[in-house]
Amino acid sequence: MGAAIRAEGLMKSFGDIRALDGVDLAVPEGAVLGLLGPNGAGKSTAVRVLTTLLRPDAGSAQIAGVDVLRHPNRVRSLIGLCGQYAAVDEYLTGRENLQMVGELYQMRARDAKTRARELLEWFDLAEAADRPAKTYSGGMRRRLDLAAALVAQPPVIFLDEPTTGLDPRTRLALWELIETLAAEGTTLLLTTQYLEEADRLAHDIAVVDHGRVIARGSADDLKARIGGERVEVVVHERELIGAAVAVLTPYGEGRAGVEQHTRRITVPVSGGARVLADVIRELDRRNILIDDIGLRRPTLDDVFLSLTGHAAEETDPGKDA
Repeated sequence: MGAAIRAEGLMKSFGDIRALDGVDLAVPEGAVLGLLGPNGAGKSTAVRVLTTLLRPDAGSAQIAGVDVLRHPNRVRSLIGLCGQYAAVDEYLTGRENLQMVGELYQMRARDAKTRARELLEWFDLAEAADRPAKTYSGGMRRRLDLAAALVAQPPVIFLDEPTTGLDPRTRLALWELIETLAAEGTTLLLTTQYLEEADRLAHDIAVVDHGRVIARGSADDLKARIGGERVEVVVHERELIGAAVAVLTPYGEGRAGVEQHTRRITVPVSGGARVLADVIRELDRRNILIDDIGLRRPTLDDVFLSLTGHAAEETDPGKDA
């Protein structure tokens, strides 16, 4: 299976700011790559280069084997783009917006109308189809923008922070739409600073910071890189803490931590669920009553903090690259 999106050594500077510093990417056909990083990391600049909106200072890129710099018009026929802000004409109706996009892709008028009707139904916009887009809520505009990216049924779609600023319910609805697209074989590149979003949607994640890809892998792969599995036990009575620590210590990869006021004991482990099962059996054998027990794994928040030294939601001053 070939790479639907490929970038090698992309460089781009804005004055003294190095937005891209040698970015390499490869996204297989039908996969979802999450480009994860804070504002200013270079995510949007990479998308603008890959979608022919910005010329890099150095490096190369291809979409479905077509060179982005040499054949930008061919590339544009292969892609859809949904940006951070809904790029719809607010004076046109939802239907007119989609039909206009179809005509820009040189679809026949009848086909553009049919496709617009299908997408309005799919994105739950049929009742508002003939209202001007300026009357739409933010979530409706975002859904219309994503629908516009799908009018020509492109094989590759770029979603540049598509859920920024949306309420949780609308964000969840868009996640489900993105999952549907991926299940149908569309290749997607999703930029986000929401760690939960990358964890849920992306088959593979590239962590970007200061214009560089600093880590690459699945969410589980990235979490495994920093380790940090731990068993946490909350005993029923404070008097049981000592006995529980004695049970946990042989399984631990380090010293157990104890919070007296919450009756919580935490010990780093390796071995995952197997160790957890052994601990549960041993606690039961010794009649140590517990209120809670679990295997805690590092989150993508932990991964990002470990890799970059700062939280994902931090923003860089100045230009959002």
